[in-house]
Amino acid sequence: MTDPITFASTTPRHALPNLFSAQAQKEFTVNEALARLDTLLHPAIEGIANAPPTSPVDGETWLVGDTPSGAWVGQAGKLAGRQSGNWVFAAPRAGMRLFDKAAGQQALFDGSWRRAAAIAAPTGGSVTDVEARTAIAGLVTALVAAGILSD
Repeated sequence: MTDPITFASTTPRHALPNLFSAQAQKEFTVNEALARLDTLLHPAIEGIANAPPTSPVDGETWLVGDTPSGAWVGQAGKLAGRQSGNWVFAAPRAGMRLFDKAAGQQALFDGSWRRAAAIAAPTGGSVTDVEARTAIAGLVTALVAAGILSD
């Protein structure tokens, strides 16, 4: 028979609180975990900011900038999700992707947030291949529309 598993008070990747037998008021622990999951699951941020918005709406998520102020002090680089009138913070992990609504673009976290750079339209050469340039321009347009590349 295998040994029973013992759990820490939080999960290792996203610090979600664990439940324990005979724990009082388990609903608070579960609700906190659900609030963090709501922020982390398929994150779509409003944008990047150093200060909380003046009139935040529950469900909004922001990426905290490098010099946070107000309720975000000490939370640089984290996702700030508004839940039940409070801010819930979650640190990004390697491989996390988000959609930045303000930029209309996806970002990938790998120690820092990376975004695709804009691609210049094809130019130059001694022979102009109109069909090839049109095809390339169509591909770039599709990648920008998908939020993979920026304008």
